[in-house]
This record gives sequence, structure tokens and C-alpha cells, in this order.
Amino acid sequence: MQIDGMVRTDLTKVPGDVKAAEAMGYDGIATAELANDPFLALVLAAEHSQKVQLATGIAVAFARNPMTLAIQAHDLNAYSKGRFVLGLGSQIKPHIEKRFSMPWSAPAARMKEMIQAIRAIWACWYDGARLDFHGEHYTHTLMTPMFTPDVKEYGAPKIYLAAVGPKMTETAGAVADGMLVHAFTTAEYFREKTVPAVQRVLDAEGRKRSEFEFSLPIMAATATNDEELEKARFTVKKRIAFYGSTPAYKVVLDHHGWGDLQPELNLMSKQGLWDEMAGLITDEIFDAFGIAGTPAEVTDWTISRFGGELDRVTIDFAGADPDEAQELMSRLRAA
Repeated sequence: MQIDGMVRTDLTKVPGDVKAAEAMGYDGIATAELANDPFLALVLAAEHSQKVQLATGIAVAFARNPMTLAIQAHDLNAYSKGRFVLGLGSQIKPHIEKRFSMPWSAPAARMKEMIQAIRAIWACWYDGARLDFHGEHYTHTLMTPMFTPDVKEYGAPKIYLAAVGPKMTETAGAVADGMLVHAFTTAEYFREKTVPAVQRVLDAEGRKRSEFEFSLPIMAATATNDEELEKARFTVKKRIAFYGSTPAYKVVLDHHGWGDLQPELNLMSKQGLWDEMAGLITDEIFDAFGIAGTPAEVTDWTISRFGGELDRVTIDFAGADPDEAQELMSRLRAA
């Protein structure tokens, strides 16, 4: 199991964040697309690091097109000397249409075609194949030498795809190099639904499990005292409630018999009752999705829930001293 951390997309903080993460022993770092661009921060991260893998976790795919993503991923991979992973996610329909003013349709099918189009562009650049991609949503047929990148020695970046439901999970197994398992998952759902779905597709495609990676961010509340831990726990409850309000994620709640909670959370989210939503997250639900405790307790929880199944895990050791962090990382890598 490889251990990843997150860096803030505040560009003034990135150099210090990535240097600290590399010094602590993280194997990779990622950026999330929230209030800032996820790619710009990784340019600085590449400049101020030597070894860590760099990934978008995630970039909103449908806010862009295959050509722009192919270019950005190539540039970051070339600049970081082969350390970049393009992590993509679909977001949800209201954000794509109302926030980004971009088209939305059958997300799994569109995502599959988008990744296939990106790979077709890269095949043109790195392998000299003729660019002749025709799809329902994307068409790419023009590429001249002037617009073909010069630096090709590091080849095409890997692509990881974020997924929750069965269709997008199957898409990850079909066209991606790995899956960014959504934080809104449980060990039971992951083991009983996610892994078998990916394995079926890998088998059908003639791919080995060793050629595919599962990466999961742990929803953990850690603090140095009880008062701060309770605040952190409440923050995680709000996050669980926010994810639980999303119709596309109801499938996880359904798996545990909590599906009736989703429409209630959704209605409250439309009323802006974000703090109140957390009150609907019972201790049973919290314990299924996350963990509150010391860095050592978070490590134990991660190993007991996901050991032997995950290839990468995103976890925060900010509350641990350097020696403890190193010991905990060693335990995770051995799991």
C-alpha cells in the first residue's frame, strides 16, 4: 500500500506543503478541484519535489475536453519527468450544467469516450498514429507537427478515474489505469460491490489485477485533544452528510439499508441546512464511513478495513511526530 497526501491549491502554500510531504515520506501527493485549479498547483509541486507521484484527485473532466486534458497532462508529466497521474471525475449534472455551463449526458458512456479520445491523442503524439477519433460526444481528426509536443521520452501519463456507482466503476476497469475510490464508501461496499465489478471488466478485457490500482482517501478526524477531536468529528459528519445528499451516491446508502436518508439530506441541502444535516449522521453511519482518533488509530482502522485490497491510500499524518509517521507509514506499506 502506497501512502499519498494532499496539498493545498493555494499556490503560496504548495512549495512548503510538497517539501514537507516528501520529507515525511509520502509516496505521492494530490490536489483536489474545489475552489482552485488543480493543475497549476502541481506545476509548483513538480518544481519543489524530486520523487513523489503527482496527481489530480480529481480534475473535473466534463468541465474540459479531451484535447485540453491531453495537453495539460502531457505538460505536467513531461515537466515532472514521468511522475504525473491524470485523476478524473465526472462531478454531477447540476455543477456541470449550472456551474461550468458544459453539456451533460450519460456520464459513464461520456467518460469512457473521453478517456479513449485522450488516449487516441497521446497515441498520435507518442506513437505516431494518425489522429482519427470519432465518437458520439468527441471528434478529433486534426493534428499537425506544430501542435505536437516535442518532449516524448516519458510517454503517456496514467489515468485514474473516480467512481461510486456500478456503471462508472465498470468504466474505470475498462479504460483507466486505476480507480480513485470515492471517500463516500464503506469497506463492505468496496469489497462486495466495487472490487468485483472492476475484476469482471478486467477479466473481460484480459487485464491483470496487478495492472490496475485502487486508491482511497480516508475520511478521518484526528486531533491532539478531546475538544478538537469532537470538532473534527463534526466536520467529517458534515462531509458524510454532504456526499450522502447526492442522488448518484445513494447506491452506497442503499447497500446498508440507509437509502431513505438520501432524499432527506438532499432536501436539507437545498435549504442550506449544512450543519443540521450532520445531525442525521448516526454513530453507526459515521463508523462505517470514517474514523475519529489518533494517527495510530486511523492507521489501525485503515489496515483492518482495507488491508490487502487497496494499492494506495490518502491519509493525513499531520498530528503525528516524524518518527511516529514513519512507523505508521511502514505498517501501511506492509498491509
